[in-house]
Amino acid sequence: MRPPVRPLGGGPATPARPPIRVLLADDHTLVRRGVRLILDGEPDLTVVAEAGDGAEAVAAARATEADLAVLDVAMPRMTGLQAARELSRRLPDLRILILTMYDNEQYFFEALKAGACGYVLKSVADRDLVEACRAAMRDETFIYPGAERALVRAYLERLHRGDGLPERPITEREEEILKLVAEGHTSKEIGELLFIRAKTVERHRANLLQKLGLRDRLELTRYAIRAGLIEP
Repeated sequence: MRPPVRPLGGGPATPARPPIRVLLADDHTLVRRGVRLILDGEPDLTVVAEAGDGAEAVAAARATEADLAVLDVAMPRMTGLQAARELSRRLPDLRILILTMYDNEQYFFEALKAGACGYVLKSVADRDLVEACRAAMRDETFIYPGAERALVRAYLERLHRGDGLPERPITEREEEILKLVAEGHTSKEIGELLFIRAKTVERHRANLLQKLGLRDRLELTRYAIRAGLIEP
């Protein structure tokens, strides 16, 4: 009996996987344009939405079906870390990468705590970002090359001293208000943005001054710059 004739090519072709849908958030248009060129140049990646700040990123993520959010750290209204916390709560299946110019250990650990699965430096984004996106979709944590030893060494040194990770001095809500105060928003404007009363904003601002040992808006602004909440 003759064997059955097989179709040429070994059978039906396996359908190609759809590209990873990326939401890109950065307040600098030129940076977004450059990063988009990197990502859209790959066959398995496509940018489906852009945002100019963290609040826009949260709204865009809820309005699109993105698989991955790439967030800058320092953005107006809501930082990338704040947006990452919000997105992790609202969209737990969304993968998150932090893209930043800050080679900063504390930011790295805060990013992981906020739900991000990777931390990419803008200075080497052309080298690392594509790999980081693919690693994120494999549920792998991406640490930029050269950082592993320094991060682990610093962490072990703190554990040896009994320090652990430094605690955040203020709550997430206080951080949101601090950022908006430092950006020059009035209590009424902050209340409208956060859907709380202006008197509640004033109370939070008073608590911030007391907690941080500061005197006025100017010192709050300086603190926000040092904490990376706004750019100088």
